[in-house]
Amino acid sequence: MAKSLPDVHSFLEFRRFLDAWFQAKKASNARYSHRLFARMAGHKNPSLLLLVIQGKRNLSPANVEGFARAMSLTAEQGRFFAALVALDQAATHSEQNEAWALISASRRFREARSLEGMGFEVISHWYHSAIHELARTDGFQADPTWISRNLRPRVTVAQAKKALEVLTSLGMLAPDENGKVEPVDVSLATPHEVAGLAARNYHDGMLELARRSITEAERDERHLSAVTVCISPSLLPQLKREIDAFQERLLDLCDGSEEAPEQVYQVHMALFPLSTVSGGDA
Repeated sequence: MAKSLPDVHSFLEFRRFLDAWFQAKKASNARYSHRLFARMAGHKNPSLLLLVIQGKRNLSPANVEGFARAMSLTAEQGRFFAALVALDQAATHSEQNEAWALISASRRFREARSLEGMGFEVISHWYHSAIHELARTDGFQADPTWISRNLRPRVTVAQAKKALEVLTSLGMLAPDENGKVEPVDVSLATPHEVAGLAARNYHDGMLELARRSITEAERDERHLSAVTVCISPSLLPQLKREIDAFQERLLDLCDGSEEAPEQVYQVHMALFPLSTVSGGDA
């Protein structure tokens, strides 16, 4: 019985898709080979597909088109495949986000992995977590205009509306027995292939807000503190544990307060190197 070929929209790593596609093709036709694929793709190297799957070669734009042709992908499937390649081979953070935007905009991808796609959006954009926390206040209104007016900095009404839809779809906001919208703590399903990109978007966004707070927030509304130290690399794991423990104490303090919450704050802690290791290469 012939094995059906995998759907490119079910993948976020183009090399895994190529491997799955070739294995399915081989199962359907034992005579199918890397050499035949190369010929169909218009390439002289019979080992190109294998090298790409193994991560030893990247794909040029011309080879992306050739590979799509060899796999008989439709125009839409070809564009999605090209976006997967761009996501993997992007040289910059912004190029990764551009590729992800193309991937997540695909109707077929949204149908197959909608919850994961929304999980990525929640982590990537700061205002999702801010709205989730804002819902803990007594005066919260699940209204895009109200949310737009109360977030700092303000977001557009359209952004607030979309965020409400995403948070509700993921079960992060839900009405209680009286109909009041309440925050719900849930585990987000984020595609592991882009989890790092989502986390980077989150920290980039929050650090930018921290920078803006220097001039946009009143001095008595904020607290900025930093220290520069010289340490042994062996101390780094303990410093990380201390920061994690401090964060847990802050959460316990906030959760244990008997006073009603009225305002959303961001506490951001960072630990990063400012020099190479002494004696190492420059």
